[in-house]
Amino acid sequence: MSHFVRQSKYRHIFCDAPKPQQCFSGFRFSTTVGEQPYIKANEKYFSVAIQGGGGPFTVVPLNQPGPLPLNQPYINGHTGAVLDFEFNPFHSQIVSTSSDDTTVKVWGIPEEGLKENITESLMTLQGHHKKVVLLKHHPTASNALLSASSDLSVKLWDIETGGELNSFEECGDLIQDITWDTNGNQFAVSSKDKCIRFVDARSNTVAAKKDMAHDGAKSVKITYLGNQGKFLSVGFDRQSKRQIKLWDPRNLDQMVTKLDIDQSAGVLMPFYDEDTSLLYLVGKGDGNIRWYELINDAPHIFYLGEYRSSSSAKGACVVPKRGLNIMKNETARIMKMTSAQTVEPLSVFVPRKGEFFQEDLFPDTRSGKASHTVTEWLEGSDKAPHKMSLNPSVVTATGSNTSSSSSFKTPTQLKGELQEAQDRIKYLEDLLQKNSIDF
Repeated sequence: MSHFVRQSKYRHIFCDAPKPQQCFSGFRFSTTVGEQPYIKANEKYFSVAIQGGGGPFTVVPLNQPGPLPLNQPYINGHTGAVLDFEFNPFHSQIVSTSSDDTTVKVWGIPEEGLKENITESLMTLQGHHKKVVLLKHHPTASNALLSASSDLSVKLWDIETGGELNSFEECGDLIQDITWDTNGNQFAVSSKDKCIRFVDARSNTVAAKKDMAHDGAKSVKITYLGNQGKFLSVGFDRQSKRQIKLWDPRNLDQMVTKLDIDQSAGVLMPFYDEDTSLLYLVGKGDGNIRWYELINDAPHIFYLGEYRSSSSAKGACVVPKRGLNIMKNETARIMKMTSAQTVEPLSVFVPRKGEFFQEDLFPDTRSGKASHTVTEWLEGSDKAPHKMSLNPSVVTATGSNTSSSSSFKTPTQLKGELQEAQDRIKYLEDLLQKNSIDF
């Protein structure tokens, strides 16, 4: 074990506390609680729910730290509190929200960011009968979104047409987490009945099931380990001890391995980096963030280190690799919501010198390009995520971008353009009619 750890490229990764001027402050976070992580990010923005009538939330550029402006614009179109967000991985200007009002809404963010309040969504998805608690975008197909609700259903949507593609309704209790496998052929659902169900996303049938994944009564969070073919769950034992378990989805009768962590009440959120095989664990209410390296051989899980802080986490998310400072060897950035109404960007670095691209630290990663359309996926297309190089010189030379290049316009802008077009049509019709009379 010690020999392996010494040979790891990530053995000495570290995270320093960010300076006050690097943090985002001045928020009035929504007080709604639940299974959601409370914050989501893409390579350009992060989003959080804020206090106010209806379900307001705001979208903040990652490159603009500091106090929130007094009149920070927000998005508000729900009639209940916003519970979860999900950025479209293939279009950085699109974000979806789920709400206490039983709906899911799809929003457009102007290219220049939020400059005014937005109240009109691009699409409203209706079909759940109770609050919608979790969202997860399909990892390879454009416009496919998964939603989980307190009505015990998990629905798959086409967010371009607003159509419901299917609805999985075999969960035995309240849903605690949802996650996709690497290619998006299967998703997993953990629920309060202590069962993890693996669902074929096209046929909407249970492919496998693990009863009593964890003995404790508290929430179980889950993630696929795409590059290893394994599955990870984080939960509690009967004595409320937090633990990690590894599973082989093809043989759920026998656990691969287990690691007990500590005795604490906070639910652990796992963030797995499939490029580096690193696992980051953030506990709600915890000040510490732990990281581990996962390998295929026993004992499978190696503790590498942790970040310690007296500031407890309300929620957390990770920034996609495309949004990191690669030339500074930043291998991860965790956006941590704190109880002090701030968001701290916690950058994890590998301590290496040299102002050049470290190819061994940064293999090709997921790009902002879909592998297929949702229609193609439904018809049986099975493709791995589209990858891109993180080497700045390669990106510059090829002209690769990190998100959809299609421009976005707000509903107000589109209505304005439509009115201009209608006025132009009327003018031309009147002119044609006049010319016909004169003739």
